[in-house]
Formats: sequence, structure tokens, C-alpha cells
Amino acid sequence: MNAITFAAQASALQASYQSLKDAEPKLRAREAAKRLQVSEAELVAAQCGVTAIPLQGLPQAMFRALPPFGRVMVLSRNEHCVHERHGEYEDLHCEDKPVGMVLGKDIDLRMFFNHWVHAFAVTEGERRSVQFFAADGEAVHKVYLTEHSNASYWTEFVGRFAAENATWPQITHYPADTAATAVADPAAFRKAWQALTDTHGFFPLLKKFNVSRLAALQAAGADLAQQVEQDAVETMLSRAAEQALPIMCFVGNRGIVQIHSGPVAKLLRTGPWFNILDPDFNLHLNTTAIASCWVVNKPTDDGWVTSLEVYAADGELIVQFFGVRKPGVPELPAWRALLRDLCSQPLAE
Repeated sequence: MNAITFAAQASALQASYQSLKDAEPKLRAREAAKRLQVSEAELVAAQCGVTAIPLQGLPQAMFRALPPFGRVMVLSRNEHCVHERHGEYEDLHCEDKPVGMVLGKDIDLRMFFNHWVHAFAVTEGERRSVQFFAADGEAVHKVYLTEHSNASYWTEFVGRFAAENATWPQITHYPADTAATAVADPAAFRKAWQALTDTHGFFPLLKKFNVSRLAALQAAGADLAQQVEQDAVETMLSRAAEQALPIMCFVGNRGIVQIHSGPVAKLLRTGPWFNILDPDFNLHLNTTAIASCWVVNKPTDDGWVTSLEVYAADGELIVQFFGVRKPGVPELPAWRALLRDLCSQPLAE
């Protein structure tokens, strides 16, 4: 796309965006993009409501350059859940490989860099952020500067990665998932599940049987995966807050999984959204999108490990919760008791 075509496309999208915002001033970028039938990356590229500088280079290199910002707020989300965490990028493992990790005490991430395709340095009023998008233009991860950040580093970071020329983001839509929606041999699958020795073996198990995550739960048997009430997340979080029970909360999209570990305290419902509003951790869950909740029970070398998993109508995992634990350490008895109380049938012990 040449510069004239880029400018014309950006101008047309700006006009449509402004008309929509005039009618609905509180509309967020993700929803505005959906209404305008474009991607959020295209909204940003067109400077709709923001000033954006396109960035170039390996996403791993950009990620390795984030720690000098100091304390920031990082945001990762999917269609139905937003995970926000304050902290610093520490203990980075972001070599030029497809998979990376951040294992800091506050910011805990698993990155799948093959899906990190578009990046921008974004200014919206007084707020500055670095934003990463997948091939389809969906947001993967956003890094917001706060009053505690090293704002003086912004110019250096942007100067290092700014693209020489602005180009319209080429949007590529992902093919539909081809994993089976039913387990062909439930007995063999159940046997393989019972042979797990680590929770990280679950994804390879799904790949081996070429089955979707939800189909796996449906086939495993109630002692290994049990559907529970639709409001199980609210019940669990309320009880965890009452007990000051430390939990782990995982929210992901195709490019990242963002994790919070620790207790939660301030819970608040606002319309369809159920929220955690703690100083360093916010979660926003659209409960109207919940189609099913499951207590999932996996054997490991450290004993049984239980999680609460929440799914949308299309079978996508929205959010996942565990009790706080480290490898080599058994699950918290209070966490297991809490999830057991959500179940109508016994779990495997």
C-alpha cells in the first residue's frame, strides 16, 4: 500500500471511528473495532483516538527492552476476560525463539512469539503504552506506563524500534481449529489422563488425541473433570477472599498467558462484569459469556492438582484458576477443599 492509499484508508477509518465515538463516547477500542468491522490493530494504525508509532523488529528484542521502564501495568485479555497486573519485568527468558517466559514476582507470563506480528508505541492523552497484536489484528499484550514508571526511557525505546515508514497492517485471519470435539476412545484417553505426572503434560495429551480441551473434560469422567454451577467463579473468589487464600489466575489468548499469584480481596460486580479490583491486580470477567464451569483434577508427582476452568459457548477457555503452588510442593489443602465443595460428585483422590 503506497503512502497515498494509506492516508486515504486511515482518513476514512478515522471519520467512521469519530462518528461512532460521538454517538457512544465510552465505547472501548476493541468494541469500536468490532462495530466498524476492522481489527483493533487497524484502528491504532489509523490513529483513531490515539497517536501511534509503528514499531519494527523481532518481538523478542522489543520484549527484552521493556525492563528499563520499571514498574508498569501489563494487560492481556481474550474476548471475555481482561487481566491487568502491576509490577516490573524481571527474570526474562526471551531468546530469539518462538516461546518465552517472564518469571518475576509480580509479572508472570508465557509468550508464544509466532503470533506477535504488529507492534505500536501508543499515546492516548497523557497515557503511553507499547501494544502488540497478532496476525489477525487482535491485541496480544499491552504495556502501560504509570506514575511509577521510568517515563524518560520512552524516547530511547521508541527511537530504537520505530519503523522508518508507516505501512497498513496486513491482517491475516487464523484458520478454524481442527481439533475433534469428541474423544474417539474415551477409555484410552482416561487412562492417559490418569498417567499424567505434571500439569504441563495436559496440552501434549490433547495434541496426542487431537481433541479440544472442552471435549477432553466431557470425556474424562466426573472424578477427573466435573461440570459445576455457572456462578462457580463468584463463589470460589468470594470464599478465597474470605479465607485470604492465595490463588493463581491464568488468562490467555493465542499469543500469551498472563498469570497472577496471590490472595484477592476487593470483589465487585458491575453489570455483566465480575471484577477483582486490588491495588496490583485487576480482573474483569464477562459472566454473561460463561457457558460452562469445570473443576478439573489432574494427577502429578506432587499429588492431585485441581483447577477451576471457565469456557465460552464456542469452547474457548476464558479463565483458569489454581491454588498457589510451586513444582515439588503439594496443592494447598484449603484450595482443594474449596473446589471439592463446588462438586456434587467425589473427585479422584
